[in-house]
Amino acid sequence: MMMTTEDVLREAHEKGVKFIRLQFTDIFGILKNVAITIEQLEKALNGELMFDGSSIEGFARIEESDMYLRPDPNTFVVFPWRPKEGGVARLICDVYNPDGTSFQGCPRSALKRVLNEASDMGYTLNVGPELEFFLFHTDAEGRPTTITHDKAGYFDLTPVDLGENARRDMVLTLEKMGFEIEASHHEVAPGQHEIDFKYSDALDIADKIATFRFVVRTIAQHHGLHATFMPKPIFGINGSGMHSNQSLFKGGKNAFYDPEGPMELSEIAYHYIAGLMKHANSFTAITNPTINSYKRLVPGYEAPCYIAWSGRNRSPLIRIPAKRGSSTRIELRSPDPSCNPYLSLAVQLKAGLNGIKNKLTPPQAVDLNIYAMTLEERKELGIASLPGTLKEALEALSEDPVIREALGHHIYHRFVEAKTEEWDSFRLTVTQWELDRYLHMY
Repeated sequence: MMMTTEDVLREAHEKGVKFIRLQFTDIFGILKNVAITIEQLEKALNGELMFDGSSIEGFARIEESDMYLRPDPNTFVVFPWRPKEGGVARLICDVYNPDGTSFQGCPRSALKRVLNEASDMGYTLNVGPELEFFLFHTDAEGRPTTITHDKAGYFDLTPVDLGENARRDMVLTLEKMGFEIEASHHEVAPGQHEIDFKYSDALDIADKIATFRFVVRTIAQHHGLHATFMPKPIFGINGSGMHSNQSLFKGGKNAFYDPEGPMELSEIAYHYIAGLMKHANSFTAITNPTINSYKRLVPGYEAPCYIAWSGRNRSPLIRIPAKRGSSTRIELRSPDPSCNPYLSLAVQLKAGLNGIKNKLTPPQAVDLNIYAMTLEERKELGIASLPGTLKEALEALSEDPVIREALGHHIYHRFVEAKTEEWDSFRLTVTQWELDRYLHMY
């Protein structure tokens, strides 16, 4: 149901809301907010509230700092963990320039641009994400550790899974906030969890991912735990991914499904797969945006690092889940939960649409375990690898005008500038590993 400004005002007053957080993400997907009182809500809903864009990393320089927030009424929700009296609600916003034009550095607007491109071709994108995260204990000062007392494995239940109470609270809270939770379970690694929610249109899902990370961290704190979406917090065990199940719909029908096609997939599905594969190297900087992301994308820990697709096994980049009909979908397995959800979905969709526009054809499916292949065997099958470092990923991004267009000039340049600085800082840092390895040897 579409909400109007009047609906939001009425609901806020009926539910005793006193404070409203106007939320948006910076270029790196970090949730920011401007807090207002109920008295300012109408003004905010009319897009009249201004903030200083120069204070947000990657947004604007001092001389162009005035920005306006335009809340999306459909994102209004009351935080269920706050008191009923003097309650707190939130609205997710788009960022605008003072002249009324959309701010080019707003990630939500970047996704909207690519969704409009899909719409012009007759398509809407549905996405179902699978977010994994770790729950760790905090120390006496409340700082996060990497200590977890649970010894549970995939799908395990109490008494072994100590995070189950926290996870149950997270699910209940998310449901109160309008999420339809489909699954919640312990993952393979100790302390690792996954909560899956029902697919929806891409913009709604990007909003929900940003909200999900915020809620999970908040509820974890209430349980004396720290939730992290860092892709690989512990060496030697599985990292956290954010598999992206996606399907295009046209005229109310799943455009990826064709009962007469090979594997019951349509030509559109194959073009989309080919687009994802062609641009995978260059969008990886966006879907896997941290130094740490590349410590997850290695063989042996269930994360994909090879550019291939399959209807059967889980080692390639793209898997086609078994369901058909309206549930036909493509699962991109490389993204991790540290990404900006708006930019991540924008570049994935842009890549798929490029495949459709150019009628690209994917290579043959690879139904063997790629992890078990030698380099020569992979070369023979034409299986390339994803970038091995953030630096490699940034270089691939710089060479791809299609993915750069999805981001827009402002976001691309600010993102690359900040991430290059991050890489240089990492490159120059002397780590404990180096000291352990070399100090006594040389």
